[in-house]
Amino acid sequence: NVENTNACSFLSNMNHMLDTPIAYLKGVGPQRAEVLGKELNIFTYQQLLHFFPFRYIDRSKFYRTNELVPDMPNIQLKGTIRGVQELGEGRKKRLKATLYDGHGTLELVWFKGVTWVKSGLHEGQEYLVFGKPTAFNGKYNIAHPEIELFDQQSVYAKGALQPVYHSTEKLSRKGLNSKGIEKLVKTLLDEVLPIIPEVLSVALLSQNKLIDRKTAYSQIHFPANITSLKKAQVRLKYEELLFLQMLLVKQKLLVKQHVKGLKFDKLGENFMNFYDNHLPFELTGAQKRVVREVRRDMNTGAQMNRLVQGDVGSGKTLVAFLAMLVAIDNDYQACLMAPTEILATQHMASLKPYADAIGVSMELLTGSTKAKTRRPIHAALEDGSLQILIGTHALLEDKVQFKQLGLAIVDEQHRFGVAQRAKFWKKNNTPPHMLVMTATPIPRTLAMTVYGDLDVSVIDEMPPGRKSIKTTHRYDSHRLAVFGFIKDEIKKGRQIYIVYPLIQESEALDYKDLMDGYESMTRRFPLPQYAVSIVHGKMKPEDKDYEMNQFASGKTNIMVATTVIEVGVNVPNASVMVIESAERFGLSQLHQLRGRVGRGADQSYCILMSGNKLSKEARERLSTMVATNDGFLISEADLKLRGPGDIMGTQQSGIIDLKIADLVKDGAILAKAREDAIQLLDEDPNLANPSHASMHHHLNKMFKKRANWSRIA
Repeated sequence: NVENTNACSFLSNMNHMLDTPIAYLKGVGPQRAEVLGKELNIFTYQQLLHFFPFRYIDRSKFYRTNELVPDMPNIQLKGTIRGVQELGEGRKKRLKATLYDGHGTLELVWFKGVTWVKSGLHEGQEYLVFGKPTAFNGKYNIAHPEIELFDQQSVYAKGALQPVYHSTEKLSRKGLNSKGIEKLVKTLLDEVLPIIPEVLSVALLSQNKLIDRKTAYSQIHFPANITSLKKAQVRLKYEELLFLQMLLVKQKLLVKQHVKGLKFDKLGENFMNFYDNHLPFELTGAQKRVVREVRRDMNTGAQMNRLVQGDVGSGKTLVAFLAMLVAIDNDYQACLMAPTEILATQHMASLKPYADAIGVSMELLTGSTKAKTRRPIHAALEDGSLQILIGTHALLEDKVQFKQLGLAIVDEQHRFGVAQRAKFWKKNNTPPHMLVMTATPIPRTLAMTVYGDLDVSVIDEMPPGRKSIKTTHRYDSHRLAVFGFIKDEIKKGRQIYIVYPLIQESEALDYKDLMDGYESMTRRFPLPQYAVSIVHGKMKPEDKDYEMNQFASGKTNIMVATTVIEVGVNVPNASVMVIESAERFGLSQLHQLRGRVGRGADQSYCILMSGNKLSKEARERLSTMVATNDGFLISEADLKLRGPGDIMGTQQSGIIDLKIADLVKDGAILAKAREDAIQLLDEDPNLANPSHASMHHHLNKMFKKRANWSRIA
């Protein structure tokens, strides 16, 4: 309609203006534009508009010269300039002036840019001065103050907050320190503020009590006071998160509407036989709930894209197997892809007895599978006689062809790229259902953002009979007591993991640490009473497998390893996990390693060994591990300590590219934005209502700039 067309036309013109190269802004030019681009990635008007201050200086108070005391912070004064003098010569040249405010005097001194500063000082004129006062010889002075002619209409004359922008040495050389950037932003706002369009509907503004967009941009850069600043921040954070959530929800809807899925409406003999007669233990309530969610997805006729997250040992693999049986009962094949050969082999070892019990065919395919073994696997896949294939990224190879792939499961999904996972779509004429699993619990705010276009299931209950792992932190000085504890556990018939950190930057050092640890263990625990295995990344796969099998079969008591055992080794008899240099590990990695024990009925222990000198953050990580076994609480703590980009690697992939919102601090705004996005698109999926015209245009613009996340699974 006409109203929509006019709104979109106006927005289009406005967006075109904001895309103007920054060189065309008054005060920039080609040279400054080049350094702004290189140093701050600011190439357009829009990017400068979204270059928000990182802090603010309170300039709401004016001081008098007779109020000055030692050790004051930066302060603001108003007065007239007297006695401007240029002193010294060459490098020792300096500029001196006196500020008089009717209550006393203050000396102003400049050692740099003397000629340029002097040209802007006029005796007898009234100035605003801002800087840190220093006492010298019984008098106060300010070196290199910020100074400007007093103007009754100036924001600082009215007493506002001053924005502080990030800058660099190269920018400062071009006159673009924080103050220089502030001047550019002011010029930009004078030019674009009158025509900045509103992109939120009147209803959303009203129900969320938000200020308008023009005011928000004005007050985020030049806030009149703290209240105005907070209102601007909430408005812009909500807008950013709302459109991000609309993008994700919209893509989820598009996949469900336009990507035709396989309809699995039969619950057949394989599923029922296994469920009724071969379940190793009663499913937890959480497992049953997730199985129902998966079955419902597979029966809609739309492609399933579901993420299942649950802590180590919560029973995700059993849920995955039941989902595979649903596919098989509907005459389709299933596959499960794991990030490492060890984990793929582990899945094969745990699931093959289930498959054999009900007569379902299952094979393993990895990079090291020999050609003579591969050929029959490929043939059986293509004729449909092979029902389940488990493997590594080898499953993605073009030569791996299924007769009818109905379900693809990706384990530890964060180890795979989007493009890799999308290859499963091409393995069947109709894209297979996708089930994505992770044992790394993801904080709620992160899951809503990174996986906002997936349906998320959570297994938040552990199988009955599992004892909580007891975690302690011990310093190197307690090592003898730890060795004594290990010996006691081995006497009880238990097995022990001792893990050393692996940091790529210093593999030689890590290898030395590991070998020193191995030699120390063999001295402390000599044969024949004790047997020690060693596993590290430099070993040949067959040697690694041999050592793993020795430990898994109970032929060795102690496994000394790097983090290669983080996932995949399931030894119920292993009751102690000793993590050396625990301060060098991240929280989620410590939690994953701890999950290697506690898999049997016996009490298990995790001992975090560290040096005596710890950073505040390392101390916090270790105390968090001691305090809780809850992976979701740990993931929240990890998010606070490290930030979202580090946890998921999403900063690099561009998934989280937020200009003002903070997933750690703005969880409440995010939850509200997602709720509003879902309701809005539920009521008006195409944003066809005239009142949503500007939102429709803004969302379309975002769609064009984003990669297709709908294939994230």
